[in-house]
Amino acid sequence: MRNIDLCIFATGFCAGSLLTAGEDHTDYIDGPFENATQVTAACLDCHEEEANAFMTTAHWTWKREQVVNGKLMDYGKEMAMNNYCSSTITNRVHCSECHAGYGWEDETFDFTDQTRVDCLICHDTTGTYHKDGDNSGWPTEHVKLLYVAQNVGKPVRQNCNSCHALGGSANNAKHGDISLVLDYPDRSIDVHMDAGGLDFNCQDCHETENHQISGGNLATTLDGHNLISCEQCHDSDPHGEFLLNTHTARIACQTCHIPVFAKEDATQMHWDWSQAGLDEPPAEVDGKEKRYRKPIGFEIWKKDVQPSYAWFNGKAGVYLVGDKIDPEEVTKMAYPLGDINDPTAKIHPFKIHTGKQVYDVVNKYFITNHIYGEDGFWTTFDWDRSIRIGMEANGMDYSGEYGFAPTEMYWRIDHMVSPKEEALTCLDCHGDQGRMDWEALGYPGNPMLRISKAD
Repeated sequence: MRNIDLCIFATGFCAGSLLTAGEDHTDYIDGPFENATQVTAACLDCHEEEANAFMTTAHWTWKREQVVNGKLMDYGKEMAMNNYCSSTITNRVHCSECHAGYGWEDETFDFTDQTRVDCLICHDTTGTYHKDGDNSGWPTEHVKLLYVAQNVGKPVRQNCNSCHALGGSANNAKHGDISLVLDYPDRSIDVHMDAGGLDFNCQDCHETENHQISGGNLATTLDGHNLISCEQCHDSDPHGEFLLNTHTARIACQTCHIPVFAKEDATQMHWDWSQAGLDEPPAEVDGKEKRYRKPIGFEIWKKDVQPSYAWFNGKAGVYLVGDKIDPEEVTKMAYPLGDINDPTAKIHPFKIHTGKQVYDVVNKYFITNHIYGEDGFWTTFDWDRSIRIGMEANGMDYSGEYGFAPTEMYWRIDHMVSPKEEALTCLDCHGDQGRMDWEALGYPGNPMLRISKAD
């Protein structure tokens, strides 16, 4: 946040000192506050320009104009579909827990109301600020708003992790490489965020200007906008060995330097909605990797997962609501673009989350299901009822017949960088039992063996 002349509210004059987000606000925030919008109103007395800037960001709008599957359109989390909870449509009361605003319950939310901006979710330094999943993004009643407001500061990892580590139903469920262990990791978990070493905060890599934060996941940032890379700090010839440096043209740094993800905390690798609502768990449930929760269905969670690898040129494709599917084939909900013939693409590590989700048997498209609230599936376990609510809210036809079809979704692996001594070696990829599927990547075989297509 930029330095500004601070207006002293009680006296109505401007102080000569310059107050930043990292400085003590105790003498300048009086309270008391009956609700969170009053906190934001107090912030606006000096930070209106910052609020205006924030309200142009995807953290506020959940969408922006970008090229999606070859078409220019407004797109983002607001209309994206995934193989976790499917979509935010009709589920905003729950999903807005991770919206940086207050009270986004339905389409009547006023995106021009500055007092609805949640400054505290990113600037709390007390560790006491909390929002839960049942009240449209308002802080919980126990939060002492004055105490939090008087102790704001620059964002740290805990602020970001409060949303990004906890999306998708539990800690580390979605990304696989972003979990609460990154709050205070040691070197073996992540060399950059090592609490006893470099101790990076997220914005050290996700560079930010006017609240516009660089980076994004495949499902919502399809055009590579503000893409970040290791080359922001490391040059393209970082190794002492020439042969290793020749790899950097087609191999992402993360490929060699993140041998596994989901360190310490397991990540969800599979979610089968078709088995949700059962009174008895499936026989294969072991309570460890294979789990069952009645509202959720059958899940597979794993630790120390070896990534999957694919070409990636910084851009992505997605499944759009209403796209036709073949229920006998796996539908990719979000996936990287690029191939062996693309000079801008590199082999990059990914988590591939697989699922089985509800679709309209006649119309042959996936359903935006209503899962949360009094009439939601998590309460009623009534598929037909919850489907009708979700599809009506989205303005889509529902035939009355539903089934379940397989899906997969790619998540970039960029965090949990291992110490250099634990990086992959030549044989990890090029050995007889190497981890690369060379043919799937477009090679006729292991490049080290110089196998040609003619052979």
